[in-house]
Amino acid sequence: MLLPFVVSPAFAGKPNVLLICIDDLRPELGCYGVDYVKSPQIDALAAESRVFGRHFVQAPTCGASRYALLTGTYGPADNHALFLRSKKVKKDASAVSPSMPAWFRQHGYQTVSVGKVSHHPGGFGGKDWDDEAELEMPLSWDRSMMPSGEWGHPRGAMHGLANGEIRKNSKECALFQAVEGPDTIYPDGLITKTALEQLTTLASDEKPFFLTVGLIRPHLPFGAPAKYLEPYKNAELPAIPHPEKPTWRSTWHGSGEFMQYKNWGRDPRTDAEFALEVRRHYAACVSYADAQVGQLMAKLRELKLDENTVVILWGDHGWHLGEHGVWGKHTLFEESLRAPLLIRAPAVAGQGKTSDAVVETIDLFPTLCELAGIDMPEFVDGASLVPQLENVDAAGRDAISYKPGAVTVRTATHRLIVHKDGYAELYDHRSPAKETLNIAEEYPELVEELRGILQERLPGRVDGK
Repeated sequence: MLLPFVVSPAFAGKPNVLLICIDDLRPELGCYGVDYVKSPQIDALAAESRVFGRHFVQAPTCGASRYALLTGTYGPADNHALFLRSKKVKKDASAVSPSMPAWFRQHGYQTVSVGKVSHHPGGFGGKDWDDEAELEMPLSWDRSMMPSGEWGHPRGAMHGLANGEIRKNSKECALFQAVEGPDTIYPDGLITKTALEQLTTLASDEKPFFLTVGLIRPHLPFGAPAKYLEPYKNAELPAIPHPEKPTWRSTWHGSGEFMQYKNWGRDPRTDAEFALEVRRHYAACVSYADAQVGQLMAKLRELKLDENTVVILWGDHGWHLGEHGVWGKHTLFEESLRAPLLIRAPAVAGQGKTSDAVVETIDLFPTLCELAGIDMPEFVDGASLVPQLENVDAAGRDAISYKPGAVTVRTATHRLIVHKDGYAELYDHRSPAKETLNIAEEYPELVEELRGILQERLPGRVDGK
């Protein structure tokens, strides 16, 4: 139930929160043991943070994943999840649990959103995603903004290329691009500039702040300033692991989102040189996003806010770069669901190490409440990660994810995927085969055990319901 909007007087001394959301970011960073992607700024943040090596999102699509982040609950599986919630709030706000920013706002925080935090950058609906009468997250933000610059509106900036080019006909919009110029020739440069301005403003406020910054890259199309591609121009990347399309029934898809862009008649599924070029441009976009993170952290230090600010870096889902013959997300394989998660909590000692606990995106809401010392919401589905922050060896719990037509549970050792007609995929992550060998028929008892976890945590969404 949504509580009446009453600000708690007990906010003195509360830590600030800076939540950085990065779209389509794989855990392909230096701090995750990858040496061919240049991510010095995120790696520096990781050295001060708890790195979660097995963080899994709730859904392999932006809207549904961000619903889970911003509500702390399991929710719908499609991109319209937050707008569906918004309609319920408008109809009867008292019947809908508050969002995470709304909860912090009720507890004395100034809440600000910049960039792609909910599904639509800026958080508005309408044809061009700029209709302020259509809020994606009612009652949540004191300020919500998306600087669109030359792109004209948030929808244009979301799929924008350099210097104001927007996607109209997808087939005429380049799959990747690298243009000479400063960071602001692509939308994330403007998002960062606005976020830095907001940090300066918030620093002078008596209230603690809850600032969320959403970076768009490395979302398609893969466009970044040319300087970020330079280190990768002649780079040889490791071979794509298990690039073959599954021969069994699975949540594999034909990379439709990826293939809609202008690809010059080339297909990375059959053209190894083109696949390498795509991966280099994706890496350039990661380095571009990394530089924006560096600017945010530098501003925190400049404003002397770093010692009283909890910083979270969160990827909204993973992204296939050829694994299982997929270029994109929208599967329930590991590549779509495993994403980076870093938590820098200055009050917690022993950071800079990687936790191997299985954790979920929905865990962030209760975690931040505990770190901020505010009331713990009873309505969330997640569990606080403070035990893992305090003890790198603390165990986690099983992670639940879903897409239309299928649900999955990831334990410390296995993944079970159940389709709506009851068909099951079971993978053993202790085996070198991992998710290239479906062993469901060999282990029916384990399938039923894990199916029970799904039925308990996602009642009504298993076995065709």
